[in-house]
Amino acid sequence: MKKLFLLGLMVVFPALAAPTPEAKVPETEDVYVLMELLGSSLKLIKEDYVEDVSYKTMVEKALNGVLTAQDPHSGFLDKEEMDEMATQTKGEFGGVGMEVSSENGLVRVVSPIDDTPAFRAGIQAGDYITHIDGTSVIGLSLNEAVKRLRGEPKTKVKVKISRKNKEPFELTLKRDIIKVDPVKFEAKGNVGYLRVLTFSEKTTSELHRAIKELKEKIGANLIGFVLDIRNNPGGLLDQAVGVADTFLAQGEIVSTRSRKPEETLRFSAKTGDMIDGLPLVVMINEGSASASEIVAGALQDHKRAVIVGLKSFGKGSVQTIREIPGFGAIKITTARYFTPSGNSIQAKGITPDVEIPRAELKVLPKITGWAEGDLDGALSAEEGKKAKDTEAPKVEEKSDTDNAEKKDYQLDRALDILKAMAVFAEQKEGQNGK
Repeated sequence: MKKLFLLGLMVVFPALAAPTPEAKVPETEDVYVLMELLGSSLKLIKEDYVEDVSYKTMVEKALNGVLTAQDPHSGFLDKEEMDEMATQTKGEFGGVGMEVSSENGLVRVVSPIDDTPAFRAGIQAGDYITHIDGTSVIGLSLNEAVKRLRGEPKTKVKVKISRKNKEPFELTLKRDIIKVDPVKFEAKGNVGYLRVLTFSEKTTSELHRAIKELKEKIGANLIGFVLDIRNNPGGLLDQAVGVADTFLAQGEIVSTRSRKPEETLRFSAKTGDMIDGLPLVVMINEGSASASEIVAGALQDHKRAVIVGLKSFGKGSVQTIREIPGFGAIKITTARYFTPSGNSIQAKGITPDVEIPRAELKVLPKITGWAEGDLDGALSAEEGKKAKDTEAPKVEEKSDTDNAEKKDYQLDRALDILKAMAVFAEQKEGQNGK
């Protein structure tokens, strides 16, 4: 292998003057001296690189390299990327439907978005995309990789996926217009189920509308709500604050802290809890990131909700867009998020109060012939009769075996927990009323 490597590598060293003994690499923070270094390097690339490359392209890539070297969420945005980000914030954009980040030179899936090509193909949070249309993503910036994933609706893109404990595999995704309704909801018996998919411009207002409709639909039988923010990659900070404030009557929701203590920002709840103190269960998983973690952390710290599911992603940093007129903008990390109790979300995430793994439900056959009424000589409920002489009422048996794989195990357990909370709250209220 070493011989092959050496044969395939040819390096040309032009004649260089021997350095004088006193020559040293300058150690300076003088921006003008360092800009001279950058300018000289760009000039050499322009003159000697094997292919022609424009200064504009080099500078944009240099900027992006500097930013992405700091953390995977910073970067340079050209005008096209700025327009795409603005469109995505409004809740409608083109692509395959997943939030991604950069990790170890690969593209990591933060979360697939519900009812999108990526979601329907079975892509999961934590998957790594190693190739796009047969080309390795190694060496590509995150922005470049995202550009290759996006494209005209109905066109196809092939991705190679690396997943833990599974051989790498390929999927072909058909691109589509990704239009995300930020909130979905339905009545599950006497429980209001709220699914928040993303934190875009209308999330809080849509959530309030959903709560009002569920209150009207379920009426006096309403016992509580389940807020599902699994696989929600985040979004706008003000919407995260608005969603948390929906369920809090007072107290801090989140703080952002930068290098300068005087720039610390704190966001607090306004008076009023829209669900009037009813029990609340919040569902999270490893695809819950950023704004989702702000909501879960605030409700957990104030003991307003029971957080269930799996530990969240841990994206607790604040990105600010600084426009550079005529060129684009830089997206730069300027602060970290902290929960009301002062815990950083960054790289730690939110740990659920009750861990509920993903699982497939398997319905077992019922055990028959093992009840009091089946015993020889057992008494009947009717005086003077035996159980076996009494015709048992016919009960229509419903089996979930055929639909078992379609059930959401985590959601079923969340509903169970909420119902238990409602019973406990009712009992406590009864005791206090005595």
